[in-house]
Amino acid sequence: MQKILRIEETDSLIVALRDLHAGETVEWKGQSFRLVTDVRAKHKFAAEDVPAGGLVSLYGTAVGKAVAPIRKGEAVTRDNIRHYAAPVSVEDSSAYVWNPPDVSAYADRRFMGVVRSDGRVGTANYWLVLPLVFCQNRNASRLADALNEALGYANSGLKEFARGMTGDATGPAGRDRPFPYLDGVRAITVDSGCGGAALDCETLCEVLAAYADHPNVAGVTVFSLGCEKSQISVFKEALARRNPGFDKPCLTYRQQDWDDEEKMMKDALRQTYDHLSGANQCRRVPVPLSRLKIGVKCGGSDGFSGISANPAMGVVSDILIALGGASALAEFPELCGAEGTILARCDSPDKRRRFLDLMQRYEDVARFFGTTIADNPSWGNIEDGLITDAIKSTGAAKKGGNAPVAAVLDYAEPMAESGLSLVCTPGNDVIAVTGQVAAGATLVIFSTGLGTPTGNPIVPVLKVATNTAVARRLKDMIDFDCGPIIDGAPMEEVASALFETMIDVASGSRKVKADGLEQYDFMLWKRSLDL
Repeated sequence: MQKILRIEETDSLIVALRDLHAGETVEWKGQSFRLVTDVRAKHKFAAEDVPAGGLVSLYGTAVGKAVAPIRKGEAVTRDNIRHYAAPVSVEDSSAYVWNPPDVSAYADRRFMGVVRSDGRVGTANYWLVLPLVFCQNRNASRLADALNEALGYANSGLKEFARGMTGDATGPAGRDRPFPYLDGVRAITVDSGCGGAALDCETLCEVLAAYADHPNVAGVTVFSLGCEKSQISVFKEALARRNPGFDKPCLTYRQQDWDDEEKMMKDALRQTYDHLSGANQCRRVPVPLSRLKIGVKCGGSDGFSGISANPAMGVVSDILIALGGASALAEFPELCGAEGTILARCDSPDKRRRFLDLMQRYEDVARFFGTTIADNPSWGNIEDGLITDAIKSTGAAKKGGNAPVAAVLDYAEPMAESGLSLVCTPGNDVIAVTGQVAAGATLVIFSTGLGTPTGNPIVPVLKVATNTAVARRLKDMIDFDCGPIIDGAPMEEVASALFETMIDVASGSRKVKADGLEQYDFMLWKRSLDL
């Protein structure tokens, strides 16, 4: 196994692929480096002497500024470098040339998709239960739980384990599901809808409308209290804006109109059940890969993320886009330091201007709270080699491949029908995935170096490990291992296998681990305050 990696030959930082020790000499393409400090795997060391105030680079981009002299062969740490992002402007551009990958091998490939009445294609077929306000979470969850238990969709493993502990080994009798073409009933829980700024309540309605309209959803049951800010009328107005031709069943329940909660719940259950037979009529059919929309996301990232899983996801994204499909890159704080490479891929001043405006607005809010978006890296990120936000961001940007930017979007705006969309979200795993799905992603590919169970109520989240150790240790969470890249496997070979896995998941022939764990996460990006 190779001990080190110089990602770009111009880089002044070199990545340790395994633990290295002071006094050890390592080589890269005929050049020797004698280490003057220990360097842990996933961390970096200087390829040359760096004076205080000097810049250090990775991925061909400046990612830090030395706050003390750094010797050749010395590990870079939080003690000797700080985050650095090169200044950029709308005018910083030249003609961008993208050479799309050869996709002839996939030209006739199909996935088994769920085609809606308007022609849009999903990767699943769910009935969705929505609360418009946090005090309806219980009702939404109760309805979904009751139906899933009765219809055979619930994961009863933990309940059966508890029965065994109490001496009752008898579980629910196994039987065929009455609606074999329905993938289940999913509920969302929220932490907004009232008691906060009107802007956040309106955003909640916009996001819930996007979920209701999503091609992975057959119909919705909506619970309202009655006096909340996120009124049923506001939700329906958002739904009409999202899709004026919306024609799915939409059942609404306003609890303050009922004199008995149990009567309301039984009526909601009865009416929802009556509509499930209609949802069950939707069959999967072969559709071109161009009809697939993915989100690319990373979380629990490590120092290998930007050299294994993220670039492999970028190859998958580029292949899909070359076939006419769409991909969404989110997490704007994790593009801080990578702005130059993103701007180079924006083919118009309007796109460049909007990207920089969204980044600046985000930074302005962060400064209001006495911080900066560069404060994004977590303890685990730093411990595993991502010691500045720019180091993290330049590796995170690799998920988006090399395709030109087709659209620059604010939170929950619809992504482009084809090409790469930039979707403004926080780096927070659940908020970001929630935003990508609201934008229209029908499958999310999610890389992790440390491990995270993040999933989504209506979209499969395909979890990709950056290293084999975490893939083996967290096998109940991880769907695909990109660790062989670190051991020398060709990037194209691993990316091709990931692409095939994506097709299987999109076709419903492979279930992602997050769904097996019932990890149905939803979290709104609240940009204001509770009142």
